[in-house]
Amino acid sequence: MRIICAVLLLVGMAGARAAETSQQRGKRAIDQAVAALGGDRFLHMRDRVEEGRAYSFYNEKISGLAVARISTQYLKRPDPIPPDFLGEREREAFGKKYDDVILFANGTGYELTFRGARPLSDIRIAQFKDSVRRNIFYILRERLGEPGLIFESRGSDFLDNRPVEIVDITDAQDKTVTVYFDRLTKLPVRQKFFRRDPIDKSRLEEVTVFAKYRDVGGGVMWPWSIWRERNGEKIFELFSESVEIDKDLQDDLFTLPADMKILKKQE
Repeated sequence: MRIICAVLLLVGMAGARAAETSQQRGKRAIDQAVAALGGDRFLHMRDRVEEGRAYSFYNEKISGLAVARISTQYLKRPDPIPPDFLGEREREAFGKKYDDVILFANGTGYELTFRGARPLSDIRIAQFKDSVRRNIFYILRERLGEPGLIFESRGSDFLDNRPVEIVDITDAQDKTVTVYFDRLTKLPVRQKFFRRDPIDKSRLEEVTVFAKYRDVGGGVMWPWSIWRERNGEKIFELFSESVEIDKDLQDDLFTLPADMKILKKQE
């Protein structure tokens, strides 16, 4: 019955949208997604803390499990926006005491342990920056209005028996993310982009799936289940047990203690 209703919905709306260009239809899907995520409250979200269980996978089998707390802080966008601007800081803390930490902030990255702070490799930092800039939530929160950003609809389809609107988002550097929006809720449920392996230059397909949305405060909707695939194999999954926003996270959470020992950089 659900599939039949969805088909009728698609057919009924097709005629009214026939005159739209692909870019107009894509922009409409983006505007609807912003509204569904919480509108102005989502756009002005200052920070977020997600706590739950993180799984890593190798060859489709669990290779690691940890309690996780991921803290994200958004930065104010400068005007004009520099091409390399990254308006997000992130602290990933793992373990029962959250004492194994990966920190990305202000263009740098460190692994923090009881031994000290080890700078992350340039490749890992570059991958983090690229992944953040091509994340649909970051695009909607930080990149709307960016010069050269284009939204182009690829039409409607079905994904896991649900109707979706597919939109290509391309920036001025010609980097594209394909996002699948649920036609009923208007929320993003999947995104896909391609990048080159930094070692052998092979083409990698990076897919992220978003599920189990809940209101995390003031009408802001956020997925409590997120998993990532690379070339069709699951590599990471996060099950959140709590998600809180606008916690007034302080800058010192995203900076190194002055007396912390700096270790040899990762290769």
